[in-house]
Amino acid sequence: MSILSKNTILSNILRTHLSTLAAAESLPATTIEAAVDAGSMVILANPAHKGVTPTIIGQPARVKVNANIGTSMLVTDVAMEMEKVRLCKTAGAHAIMDLSTAGDLTAIRRDILAATDLPLGTVPLYAVAQRHLAKGGDPSDFTEAEIIAEIAEQAEAGVDFMTLHCGVTQRGVGLAAEAGRITGVVSRGGSILGRWMRRHNQENPFLTRYDDILDICLAHNVTISLGDGLRPGCGADAGDAAQWEEVINLGRLAATAKARGVQTMIEGPGHVPLHLVQSQIQGIKRLTDGAPLYVLGPLTTDCAPGYDHIAGAIGGAMAAYFGADFLCYLTPAEHLTLPDPDDVWAGIKASLVAAQSAETALGRPWAVARDRGMSQARADLDWEAMTSFALDPDLVRKRRATHSKEKECAMCGALCAMRMMTGDDFNCPSDKKDDAK
Repeated sequence: MSILSKNTILSNILRTHLSTLAAAESLPATTIEAAVDAGSMVILANPAHKGVTPTIIGQPARVKVNANIGTSMLVTDVAMEMEKVRLCKTAGAHAIMDLSTAGDLTAIRRDILAATDLPLGTVPLYAVAQRHLAKGGDPSDFTEAEIIAEIAEQAEAGVDFMTLHCGVTQRGVGLAAEAGRITGVVSRGGSILGRWMRRHNQENPFLTRYDDILDICLAHNVTISLGDGLRPGCGADAGDAAQWEEVINLGRLAATAKARGVQTMIEGPGHVPLHLVQSQIQGIKRLTDGAPLYVLGPLTTDCAPGYDHIAGAIGGAMAAYFGADFLCYLTPAEHLTLPDPDDVWAGIKASLVAAQSAETALGRPWAVARDRGMSQARADLDWEAMTSFALDPDLVRKRRATHSKEKECAMCGALCAMRMMTGDDFNCPSDKKDDAK
């Protein structure tokens, strides 16, 4: 099935930007065009998002990193969220998701779209649920018409990709309940829809109105990020029937979208023990016909609050090595509180480490060259070069600042292994200063 023949907007975007994309991804233009047409790559770019940088998701293009931001009902600081937007670009994120659930969501989204050229994603269900909560109602009081109207409004505003939980079904929610899950349904979107289906005794409106959703997304080249509403919320729940039932549904929905010319990504598991990461990633990719896979972590252990960005980077590196295409960061605030700007920075950098690790192992030329460059710079004690190859140059400068005049690092000084066999003079200026004292 050809997506480009059915999606005129996407075809025009690709034609306009193909040479730039090929150079940025270090791939032949023909490889990109064929993959986009087949649905194994997507280009995030809604023309209504003025100045957006069209961004490819899908290996063998570079593994990308997404940063989640947004207000919550306990912390509503729009100025801080806008600071995070600027920080995401500086830190090296490739996309942003606005997950705001409090304040004027339309205004927040509008300001973010105007402030960044990074593709912006959202979860339209949050806006619908929030409106009912703000009026003192139940978050699942919404109608099908409200869902469709919200998706259309956000598409017209310029949102580039949307998490839509189209694969959650009454059967899947029942399987999750029967499976004896420890954490049940942990996706906010999945839980809201599960509540809606139980209260109304009807099937998921994102599924029953899927054709209408496809019409909207095609008209604006909005990429559907098919949400994992029944993802495992802890390692012990990974791989149960509810999760795989949803994955099978997502594969079918992706095929339907492809036939209509709509781009899709698949959202993947959140908590997966280390030994199951390979089978999870490869299984999801197979069941969804190689559609780009967007993973949250995955977290390989559940007992690292405050360090979940590290647990997520471990899982993210493995996931990307086995085929995941898009890493959603985790921050030190995960499971604890709303991330602040420092958390956002740490989360992005941890995910970039994961991507670099996977791409080096996969033999991607740009990643191998960066690692080799760093290695040579260390051998040469070339601190400027080391800083340039580092994933966080600012942190290198900060940690080195006190001893920036020294040739060696402060750990080794005159016992520097890199200098030991070179015949260099081993007098260490800092030693002389200490002796004088």
